[in-house]
Amino acid sequence: MSLNPRLVKESFSVIEPVADKAAAYFYGRLFAENPHLRGMFPPAMDLQRDRLFGALTRIVWSLDSPDGLASYLGQLGRDHRKYGVVAAHYTAVGNALLATARRFAAEVWTAEVEAAWVAAYTVAADLMSKAAEADSEFSPAWWLAEVVDHELRAEDIAVLTLRPNQHLPYTAGQHITVQTPRWPRVWRSYSVANAPREDGVIRLHVRALTGGWVSTSLVRHTRVGDTLMLGPAVGGMVPPGDNVRDVLCVAGGTGLAPLKAIVEDIITSGRRINVHLLYGARTSGELYDLSDLVRMEAAHPWLRVIPVVSDQPFFEGLRGMLPEVMSRFPSWADHEVYLCGPTDMVNETVRRLQEAGVPLSRIHRDTAAEL
Repeated sequence: MSLNPRLVKESFSVIEPVADKAAAYFYGRLFAENPHLRGMFPPAMDLQRDRLFGALTRIVWSLDSPDGLASYLGQLGRDHRKYGVVAAHYTAVGNALLATARRFAAEVWTAEVEAAWVAAYTVAADLMSKAAEADSEFSPAWWLAEVVDHELRAEDIAVLTLRPNQHLPYTAGQHITVQTPRWPRVWRSYSVANAPREDGVIRLHVRALTGGWVSTSLVRHTRVGDTLMLGPAVGGMVPPGDNVRDVLCVAGGTGLAPLKAIVEDIITSGRRINVHLLYGARTSGELYDLSDLVRMEAAHPWLRVIPVVSDQPFFEGLRGMLPEVMSRFPSWADHEVYLCGPTDMVNETVRRLQEAGVPLSRIHRDTAAEL
């Protein structure tokens, strides 16, 4: 059965304008035919539906990029072990997905289009299930972790230090998912804020979001001694390795976390490339990790930390929005660039960097996506 990415993409483009309805129909169909699966999902499904369609969109538009698709699906398959997903579940999901595509792309649906969807899903499910099976030989589906420190750095920002009950492998720049006892089956992604350490501890920077079940629980209700559940590390924003280019990091708010981990990785590697870290927030009080960054800067002359504030008129440092402030500096065209923060900030920074001659291949940003 051969792939036909063109037919899948063309029919999917008919579904995209009604994504919300299609996602709701998919889960309704899935649970109606397989009621036992409902218990694997969180009580509120709004975010779950968004994640489903985000992941599906990425898969569909990557069908003609087999290497990237295999990497993403393998990562997704390994991560889904924490939900209790096993090979038998893929058939149920495939049937619901095909029924959804058939219903919402009815105007262009043919036997040939259906065959293309079946072939695409067969490939995707096979890659995910094989990756999950291989991973099960070496790693648990999830880890228990004790909270060994909890620092409230601002009114709505906490830094948590966790000690997993067994080794949790990850690379600086990656993120993990977290579940709290307060909200079973609800997982949220957080970047690890430190490079791997011998003692295995993991730091997370968490901002309590309005209506955020997990983030509010982690910031306001979690205490030293509590136990959390962690999913496997995922994400492709990794350190520069043996690259000799200088590095620019642009961090907005708690987007600092993965970039701080990458800076730590550069430090522990012994490389002496120049690193500029632009660290932005609305007010100086929200630069919650500045004191630690200043200590790192003092110990490593090749590291320059530049705090930026957007909404505090009398701040003595640089003021403005991060993309605009970044553009005041000389060319970054010869740098490797790492970005993390609010979506609008990241997108505008990417646009300005490309206009300034930085190739997209040297611009790294976290693209966390979870089903």
